[in-house]
Amino acid sequence: MVGVGRRSLRETEELRACAHRVSRATSRKDDLLLGPPEEVSRSRRAGFAALDVAMTTEPEDPVAPLAAEPAVPSLVDRYFTRWYKADVKGKPSEDHCILQHSNRICVITLAGSHPVLQSGKTIKSISYQISTNCSRLQNKVSGKFKRGAQFLTELAPLCKIYCSDGEEYTISSCVRGRLMEVNENILHKPSILQEKPSTEGYIAVVLPKFEESRSITEGLLTQKEYEEVVLKRLKATTATSQGARTEVE
Repeated sequence: MVGVGRRSLRETEELRACAHRVSRATSRKDDLLLGPPEEVSRSRRAGFAALDVAMTTEPEDPVAPLAAEPAVPSLVDRYFTRWYKADVKGKPSEDHCILQHSNRICVITLAGSHPVLQSGKTIKSISYQISTNCSRLQNKVSGKFKRGAQFLTELAPLCKIYCSDGEEYTISSCVRGRLMEVNENILHKPSILQEKPSTEGYIAVVLPKFEESRSITEGLLTQKEYEEVVLKRLKATTATSQGARTEVE
C-alpha cells in the first residue's frame, strides 16, 4: 500500500504540473488560433494547449485505481467530451470517436472498437490522399480567420488506413467544419495510431462553424450510448457463436 500511496501522490503532482503548463501554453498559441473576440481566442488557445498536454503526458491505458481510491479522470476526459459515430457509412464496427472541447474544436480519432485497434491487426501504411485530385496534406490554413482550410461534411474522408492483411479502412470526419490540421506523425509511425489513438495517434482536428457548434453532436452517440452499442454487438456475436456450436453438436 505504500507503493500505491506514492504513486497517487506522484500522479497528483503531475496533474498540478500539467495544469500549470496549460496555463502557460495558453499564452503561446496565438499563431495557431482564430478569433477576433478575445474571449474566443483565449478559449481556442486553451483547447490546443489541453490537447498538447494530453498528448505529451497522458498514458493511453492508465492503471485502474483501487476501489478504495476515487477515480481520477484522464487529461483527455478533463478537457474534452467524447462523442462516437458507430458503423460509419454502414460498415460494421468501423466506429469513430470525436473529442470535443468546449471551444468547438473537435479531434477526430478511432474508437476502441474499430477493427484497426483490435489485436492481430498491423497497419501497413496510412494515406491522406483521398482521391486523385485531393490530398488532406494540401490543406493550407492561414490567418486568424483560417483562410484556405478545406471544408468537410460529416461523411468527408480524411485518410485511408491500409493493413497488412489486405484490409483497407477509410476514416471520415463525422462532423461538419473546417480542417485545421492533420496528424502527419502517423504517416511516419503508423503504430502510434494503435498505441495511443486518443492522443498522439489522432487523425485530424476540425473546427465546426460557430452556428453549428451545438447541432453537430445530434447524430453522435454519448459515451454511455456507445458502450451500449458495443455490448449489444458482443451479445449478438456470442449468441451467434453458441448457435453455430449447437448445430455442429
